[in-house]
This record gives sequence, C-alpha cells and structure tokens, in this order.
Amino acid sequence: MWPEQSSVDIDKLRSIVESASGVSALKYCDRMGSGVPTYDCDVLRKKISSEAVRREVQSELIQNWESGAGIAVFKNAFNEHHLLDQVTESFFAIIDEEKESGQSHGDHFAKPGANDRIWNALEKFCLKDPGLFARYYSNDILALTARAWLGPGYQVTSQVNCVNPGGEAQTGHRDYHLGFMTASQAEGFPLHIHQVSPKLTLQCAIAHVDMPLETGPTLYLPHSQKYDLGYLLAESSEFQDYFSSNCTQLPLEKGDYVVFNPALLHAAGSNESATTRRIANLLQISSPFGRAMESVNRSKMSQVVFPVLCDFLSNGVLSEDQAKHAIACASEGYAFPTNLDRDPPLGGLAPPSQQDLVWKAIVEQWPSDRFDEEISEHDARRLT
Repeated sequence: MWPEQSSVDIDKLRSIVESASGVSALKYCDRMGSGVPTYDCDVLRKKISSEAVRREVQSELIQNWESGAGIAVFKNAFNEHHLLDQVTESFFAIIDEEKESGQSHGDHFAKPGANDRIWNALEKFCLKDPGLFARYYSNDILALTARAWLGPGYQVTSQVNCVNPGGEAQTGHRDYHLGFMTASQAEGFPLHIHQVSPKLTLQCAIAHVDMPLETGPTLYLPHSQKYDLGYLLAESSEFQDYFSSNCTQLPLEKGDYVVFNPALLHAAGSNESATTRRIANLLQISSPFGRAMESVNRSKMSQVVFPVLCDFLSNGVLSEDQAKHAIACASEGYAFPTNLDRDPPLGGLAPPSQQDLVWKAIVEQWPSDRFDEEISEHDARRLT
C-alpha cells in the first residue's frame, strides 16, 4: 500500500520489460520499430474521418499506452512543414529574447547549459503570434491522442527544449506528477496514487527538425510504465545502469509526433552532431480533473486567439473542427473550480466553461470588445 525505495526490484522491472508480449493486436499500426508502434498519419487521417473508426483507433492507443509498449510514433502528424518552420523560428526568437533579457532556465534531468528551454511556451507563443498558434494547434492528430487518453476538456501546456550540439543525455526518469518529486517525497503517496497519476497526464513531443540518432532523440524503455514502483527509480544507480544498457531509440523526422504514457521511463539523448540544434515542442497534456504543471493565463490567450479564429473561419483557413482543436489548446475546458454563488449551474449540472464561451462568441459573431468584457466577467464569477 505504501511504496518504499527498499522495495524497488530491478529484476522485476527487467522481467516486465524483457518478457513483454508483441503488439499484433494493434489493427491500425502501420509498422513496428524497436517494439514501438508507428502510425502513418497520411493513412490515419483518412480512417478517422469515420467516428466509429476514430473510437477504435483511440481504444487501440489506450491499450498500447496502458498495457503495451507505452509509446507510439505518429509519422508526419504535423505535415505542413512550412508552417512548422515558421513556428520553429518563433521558438528560436523567444529563446534569443530570453537570453538577451538575462533569463536562464534549468532542466529537471539534464546538466545546466546542455540545452535551451522555454517554459510556458504555450502562452508565450500564443501572445507572440496568435495566428500561427491557431494554425499549429488546430492539429487533428494532437486532438485525437489527447481525447483518447484524457477525454474532452484536456489542458495543454508546452515546454520547448532545444538540445545543442554537445548536449549530454538526461538521466532516465518518469514525468509529472510524481516524477518531479524526490523518491523520499514520492514515498509519502500510497500506491494507488502512483498508479493513478499517469492517467492524469499525456506526454508528447513534436519534432521540429529531423532527428537522426546522432542528434540524440529520446531514449525510452518500452513497457516500463507497467512497473508500479517506477517513480522511485530515478535516484538508483542500478536502475540508471540498466536503463543505459537496455533503452532504445528511434530516429525522427520533422513533423513526427511521439506520444507516451508519462510513466514510461525515458530520457533525452546526447546530441553528438556537429551542427544540429535538436528542437522539440514537449507537451504535458493534463486531464481537466488534475492540476497542470504550469500556470497559464488562458483568459489572455483566449482574447488574442478569438479574433484570429473568427477571421480564419470566415475565410476558410480553418474548418470548425480545426478551430475547436485550437480552442482546446488555448482555453480552459473545465467549468470548475468556480464560485457557485456567483456562477450557478443554471440550466445544467455545471456552468459554461471558458471554451464554451469562446465558441458561443464565434458562432454569434461577437465584436472583440464584447468578448473581452464577457471573458473578464467569466473570470470574476470564479473569484471568492
């Protein structure tokens, strides 16, 4: 009931990882690489146009993330490479601006100076270029995966990581929530919390450049998400030795999208290339029922994205579904917590969420000043 470091058993981890069964049951997987299912998004997009097939695909993904390899690669999920290049330029501009302002950012699992990091890249990018943000985050494969694991109302946070030539590998670890605690801190949580935490978050990475092996794409240990005491492993030298000897690595291409259970043991690799700055947008997508890793001003993001989405919809730049995908990344999708004295659930079980408000404003073609006023009032009703 109470996990302890003294109970960590590398042999049990080894047994889980090395005796893992195949994944022949994955109907929509196009191919396997190092035991990891890979989906061709040019093919997948045609299949998920059917709601019934989309549900089948999402069920398959859940099965894989929970009891299979724990990780999947979506080839060319971000297939507008000219758009991806523009986003990359925007990320590098933010990195340069923060360096010039004297800001420095550490990394949880790598040595200082090994990389350039943008914390809360979601909000910074949105405020810098809301049009580019809306087009980038309108991605249907991102929405497919997030809704599969977390359902509607998911909360996107983003941290851009650029590993420079010579940047060394991270140590093997799990991610948020318990993965960002020391082992002794994690011991304070009962086993069922260790088991439920991974179900509240989805870990993703969007490759913004080609990542051959010498650039150090992510190292991972397939099936390791199934080991119950995995949050107590990061400080174990025996585990790190095992991870280094048994992890696997797949080269990625620009536009590829990697999605995995946050309990999968993994680490960024060493960039041994001479010139390539390996840049990826790392997404921590959270359940509406949990706490996201970063504080994000979604009201401000909604305000800058709203007029852009109105314009894009009227001019056919985005479809309604694409606009809703972008709203899901920008705006708060859950009605709670709120102040039920000020914000009673009239006409339903819960008051409208911020996403509901954004979409209503788009459908009813509100002017921006009215939308700004309504967003402010929506925020005020949540205050004590």
